[in-house]
Amino acid sequence: MHVHLIDGTYELFRHYFPLPPERDPDGREVAAVRGVVAAVMGMIRGGATHMALATDHVIESFRNGLWARYRTEEGVALAGGR
Repeated sequence: MHVHLIDGTYELFRHYFPLPPERDPDGREVAAVRGVVAAVMGMIRGGATHMALATDHVIESFRNGLWARYRTEEGVALAGGR
């Protein structure tokens, strides 16, 4: 048995930034998702029998109160591309 725990947030960022933009027919950015799927398929071809995927969620910390721009999404294109 080969078990893999995948850090989904890391994998999305890992594939989002180095890959060139790619859009589906509806205009949605899909390069990162395709990169993650390719990585998972590589694990399966390599013998993985079980997988689990974990993702992060937004956690506010004391730093958000100290610095207004701490980990904001400022300068990050959302839902419309890069």
